[in-house]
Amino acid sequence: MQNVIELKTASRDKIQWQTIIFVTIFHVFAVMALFTFSWANLAAAVILWWVAGSWGIGLGYHRLLTHKGFKTPLWFEHFLTVCGTLAVQSGPLSWVTTHRMHHAYTDTDKDPHSPKNGVIWSHIGWIFKGDAQMHKMEVHERYSPDLVKDKFNVIADKYYWVTPIVVGAVVFAIGGWSMVLWAIFFRTVFGWHATWLVNSATHIWGSRRFETRDTSTNNALVAAVTFGEGWHNNHHAYPRSAKHGLTPYEFDVNWVQIKALEKMGLVTDVYATDLKDLKNEAVQMKKAA
Repeated sequence: MQNVIELKTASRDKIQWQTIIFVTIFHVFAVMALFTFSWANLAAAVILWWVAGSWGIGLGYHRLLTHKGFKTPLWFEHFLTVCGTLAVQSGPLSWVTTHRMHHAYTDTDKDPHSPKNGVIWSHIGWIFKGDAQMHKMEVHERYSPDLVKDKFNVIADKYYWVTPIVVGAVVFAIGGWSMVLWAIFFRTVFGWHATWLVNSATHIWGSRRFETRDTSTNNALVAAVTFGEGWHNNHHAYPRSAKHGLTPYEFDVNWVQIKALEKMGLVTDVYATDLKDLKNEAVQMKKAA
């Protein structure tokens, strides 16, 4: 009997007009920001891009909440989650559920942003005609039961939009409307496309170290704008690993920060795959054979 919670591909045909209008407005304001450049505005945008994109999405939503690559005290986990809401990429339940579904059904019709449906779909189209069922609590309970148990995550998922408004008010008080254009709108749009490139570009262009059952690739350019998330083939081969860049030239800013936080005592039980260990394991297996 088909599980009633299973997402139906047919519902993807429904256009999400509210999302289209919201994303369009942000893009318009992001373009307006280009006409109000100042070094102070750029600095504010870069700082918030790092907090939201690296601490929030990379460390918080992705490597901690989704894959459990390390552990932190609950208060620090909640802090990273709040940073994640600042990225305006939905709340923790929706983000984690979507990403876990991506790993469970990579490159199939059940993959929320399957590259087999085209580059535009995998990059941005999936949020415009995506399946609204992904945001229902019963779906979160199926794919993210660990997060649903924490009421903080439930509240953060429902009110994730509050954080950018509060921060936007603070930014306005500091630098006026032009700084808001850069630190909120331009930074958010840039962060969106950087994250979406992981969904699209790293399943189309790049190199493949591991012969995974999907089309994931390692893409240095995407890694550069996502603090290390672009080493996607490595990630799909070892999803739980908190370390995505496996060689010195695969620079992984998020991994460097995780190690720094570990030394500070804020991160423990780090699970990391090391290329040297994999090579040694392969040698031992070959000898045993």
